[in-house]
Parts: sequence; structure tokens; C-alpha cells
Amino acid sequence: MSRPTVLFVCVHNAGRSQMAAGYLQHLAGDRVEVLSAGSQPADQVNQVAVAAMAEEGIDIAGAAPKVLTSSAVEVADVVVTMGCGDECPYFPGKRYDDWVLDDPAGQGIDAVRPIRDEIRRRVEALVAELVG
Repeated sequence: MSRPTVLFVCVHNAGRSQMAAGYLQHLAGDRVEVLSAGSQPADQVNQVAVAAMAEEGIDIAGAAPKVLTSSAVEVADVVVTMGCGDECPYFPGKRYDDWVLDDPAGQGIDAVRPIRDEIRRRVEALVAELVG
């Protein structure tokens, strides 16, 4: 894999997947292509997730939830799912990781920070694995 593509997927593409994409972009830069999408995208990114990431110096305020497409899964080397269940398309031969994480939707900042921190830990491990 010269420049791996990672797709983060959750139902609304408004919290977990956006935070993960923000961390991966921040930590890996142009060494990894970063995509995120949702099976039922929300109208906007969760503002508490935006605030939690801003505390880390990462701006995801300009991100917009996108609908999950088969073509996004096709181009991805790694598909990280976060609670989208059977709604995520499956392509044989793709690497799928399912990250079980609480949904930040409707949560306050104190509840979102531990979710954010766990996402960072998992993204750091992914970066170490994919690009060293």
C-alpha cells in the first residue's frame, strides 16, 4: 500500500466518524487518504464533537456529513465502522475494523471527551500500523 485510503463510517457521519477523520488527517497528513460517510447522514456535524476536537487543536467545523456510497467503500483499503451495522456495504477482500464506541449524539462535552480520547488512541494505532 503506497498511500492507503481509510474510510470512517457511522450512521449520521456527524460525530465519531468526523472526529476519527479529523484525527487521522491531523496525525498522518498526506500519507493517508481520509474519507468519512454515514448511512443516514445528519444535516451538520455534531457541535459538541466540533468543540471537543477544537480542544485538541483540530478544526472539524468545516466538515459536512456525506452519504455512504459503494464507490467510497470500493476505493478504501481500510473501512472503519462505528455502529452502522448491516447498513454498511460489504466488499470481499476489504479490511473492515468495527470500533465499538458510544455515540456522542445528544451528549454534553464531559461525555464526549472520553469518546474523543478513545478515538484518538485507536487512530494513533492505525497510523502506526499503516504508515509507521
